[in-house]
Amino acid sequence: MESQVAIASPTMKKFLIIINSILLFTTNCAGPLITRLYFIRGGSRIWLSCSIITAGFPLTLFLLIISYFYRRKSDGPEGTKIMFMTRNLFIASLISGLVTGIVDYFYAFGSAKLPVSTSSLLISTQLVFTAIFAFLIVKQKFTSYSINAVVLLTLGAGILALGAGSDRPAGESSKAYIIGFIMTLVAALLYGFVLALNEVSFRKTKRAIAFTLILEFQMMMCFFATAFCVTGMLINKDFQAIPREAKEFELGEGKYYMIMVLSAILWQIFFVGAVGVTCYSSALLSGILIAASLSVTEVLAVIFFHEKFGGEKGFSLALSLWGFVSYFYGETKLNKKMKNIAIAAEMTQSPPI
Repeated sequence: MESQVAIASPTMKKFLIIINSILLFTTNCAGPLITRLYFIRGGSRIWLSCSIITAGFPLTLFLLIISYFYRRKSDGPEGTKIMFMTRNLFIASLISGLVTGIVDYFYAFGSAKLPVSTSSLLISTQLVFTAIFAFLIVKQKFTSYSINAVVLLTLGAGILALGAGSDRPAGESSKAYIIGFIMTLVAALLYGFVLALNEVSFRKTKRAIAFTLILEFQMMMCFFATAFCVTGMLINKDFQAIPREAKEFELGEGKYYMIMVLSAILWQIFFVGAVGVTCYSSALLSGILIAASLSVTEVLAVIFFHEKFGGEKGFSLALSLWGFVSYFYGETKLNKKMKNIAIAAEMTQSPPI
C-alpha cells in the first residue's frame, strides 16, 4: 500500500504555517534591501538581478534529497512514490514560473529606479490584487476585517502615488522613475495572480499536501522563472558583462559575488515560505504577510540607505500597518467563532448520560 505523508494534525498544520510565515516575513524584509544594494553600489544589469531572485532553486534539491532518503528509510521504497507532482501541478508550476519570471524582471527594473521605501510600498499593493484574484479564482470568502485591510492598503498606495517623484534618486530621469513606478505596480498585480493560482492548484490536487510536494512545486516554479530570465540575460549579453561589472563594483569584486549568492539564498527561502503559507493556509495570508514585512523594509531602508521618508510615506505606512492588524484581528475572531461552533456541535451530538 502506497504511503501518504499528509499533515497529521491541526497542530502540525499550524506549526508549519508559523514556520513558513517566519521564513516569508524575514526574508522579504531583507530581500529588497540586498537587491537595491546591488544597484546603488554600481550594478546595472536588470536581467542578471531578476535571474538571481529565483536562481537559488537548486538549494531546494538538497532538501528533497534529504527527505527522499529519510522517507525511504522510514517507509521503504513505497514511501518515495508520492514525491513527484501530478501533471496538473507540473503545468501549474510552469505557468506560475513563467509569470514569476516576468514579475522578477518588472520588480528588478523598479528596484533599479526607485528607492526601497517607495518600491516596498508599491509592492505591498499586491495584497489588493491577491484579494481580487483569490475571490475570482479561489472563491475566497471575505470578512469585514479582511475587506477593511484591503481598502486601507489601497488607500496607502493611492497616497503614495500622489507624492510620486518627490523621492526620485539623484541622476534618475523622470521618465525612468515613472516607468519603474508602473512596472513595480504591474509586478504586484501579477504576483497576486501567482499566489491565487498556486492556492487553487493545490486545492484541486488529489495528492496529500506533504511538504516535499510543496518543495517540488516551488523548485519547478523557480526553475521555469530562472529559465525565462536567463534567456533575457543571453540576449542582453549579461554573462559577458559580469566580470567587468564585478571589478568596477564600489564594494569590491569579492562582495559583488557575495551579494549575488546572499540574494539568491534569501529569495529562495522567501519562495519556500510563500508557497508553504499559500498551500497550508491561503494566498490572502501570504499577501498580508508580504505587505506587513515590506512595512518593516521601508524603515530599514531609511536606516541603512538614508532614504527620504516624507509625510505621504509615513501615512501610507500607518495605513498598511492598520490593515495588517485589522486582518489578523478578524482572523482571530473568526477562528474563535468557528471553534465555539465546533464545540457546540460536538456537545449536541454527544449522547446523554
